[in-house]
Amino acid sequence: MTDNPFPSQSALGRRWHSSTFRLITVYALIFSISVMSLLAVIGRAVTGDMERETDVVMEWQFIYFDSMPHTELADAIHRRLEHERMHTNYYGLFAADGQHIAGDVLSLPPDLPRDRRGVTLKHTLKILGGEESPVVRAMAEQRGDGETLVLARDLTHILRIRETIINALIGGGVLCLVAGVVGGLALSVRQMRRLKAIRRVTLHIAQGDLGQRLPIGGRDEIDMLSHLVNHMLEEVERLMNEVKGACDGIAHDLRTPLAHVRTLLTHAGERAETVDDVALSTLVDRARTETDALLDRFRAMLRISEIGTLQRRGGFGEVELKTLIDEVGELYEPLGEMRSIGFVVESEAVAPIHGDRALLFEAFSNLLDNAFKFTPEGGTVKMMLKGTSNGPLVEIVDNGPGIPQEEREAVLQRFYRGEHTRHLAGSGLGLSIVSAVIRVHDFTMRIGNAEPGTRISVECWSRTLA
Repeated sequence: MTDNPFPSQSALGRRWHSSTFRLITVYALIFSISVMSLLAVIGRAVTGDMERETDVVMEWQFIYFDSMPHTELADAIHRRLEHERMHTNYYGLFAADGQHIAGDVLSLPPDLPRDRRGVTLKHTLKILGGEESPVVRAMAEQRGDGETLVLARDLTHILRIRETIINALIGGGVLCLVAGVVGGLALSVRQMRRLKAIRRVTLHIAQGDLGQRLPIGGRDEIDMLSHLVNHMLEEVERLMNEVKGACDGIAHDLRTPLAHVRTLLTHAGERAETVDDVALSTLVDRARTETDALLDRFRAMLRISEIGTLQRRGGFGEVELKTLIDEVGELYEPLGEMRSIGFVVESEAVAPIHGDRALLFEAFSNLLDNAFKFTPEGGTVKMMLKGTSNGPLVEIVDNGPGIPQEEREAVLQRFYRGEHTRHLAGSGLGLSIVSAVIRVHDFTMRIGNAEPGTRISVECWSRTLA
């Protein structure tokens, strides 16, 4: 058991990184582009229709003025201006040389075509009184006598209608966008809550509690996936229980016959001593040693199975790690003296932890046992307990052959023996027991390099809080 395979709670809690929020962002972008395109189309359509309608009105006015004799045109324009109250129409009559003859348009616009084609002029038309010209639609016609008649119509009221329509569309679009984003965020919060619940259950499943099931009830794709995963978990749990039951049954059933075999070998050894047969006594002793090794393996397998059931949590309580580490150190101090290995215990006072004292004692004892086993004579083993910002940290360091990087996961598996340690006695189950204990406590064990040797760190705080 090394690094936590799951992301931290804060990482999954960032709503901005959720797929729902990304979809909302894309939706908002598409909606904004669509509204802007719609406004452009509406603005162009309204403006075009407005200009066409105005051009039709001015065309009829040209027809009216064309029906008049040349001598009456100036008077007709003057009468129109006298009756003009809303100042929506402007008139101008210019001589062939551009001189102003009549009307409130004082100068001939230079870019205005004289073939009755409508042109929109934005505040450039010079009118009587020196006032700023509004936005107008203007037309000009060159008459047969060389004079030019200019008609212009104020577009201010039509532009206001267009502006009102566009503002209403913008306001409605913003309101719809805000409502959509708020609704999407509400859905995002709901989905993130479901994902957090799924994450919590999945973390327990990854820690070995196969009885957990993903929450359901959303009636959507996540709910459908949860049903499929739950069905898969039921099958996995059933198969694991069958395999575990078979292995435990084999280990339990073979332990009793092996115990009988060992008893028989003991009697055979005693009988061999009476006949003074050295070779027979040696063979019997070797058979008895191998039988003891088999019994130890079966006991270790059953112990791992017992720890792995996660049923010891009911007996968890407050554990003083400093006292526990000191007791483990006292237990192994004579072994260090006997094997001429320097043994150092450094422990500082740390906050109590929640756990099973007996299991933790067994785990740290196994780690120390491995350290002494692989440390050569004259080497050093250190066991340290120190406090960190997250919680207590226990480190066991030796200067033995070390564990290669590629084997640090494999050594936690049952019966695995490294290439550099196959010549040493052992069953390959010590670290498996430690891993099972660490898993029960939700702690984390990391295997590193002490240069030379091995550094094993046990982070004594729950991974769910990491």
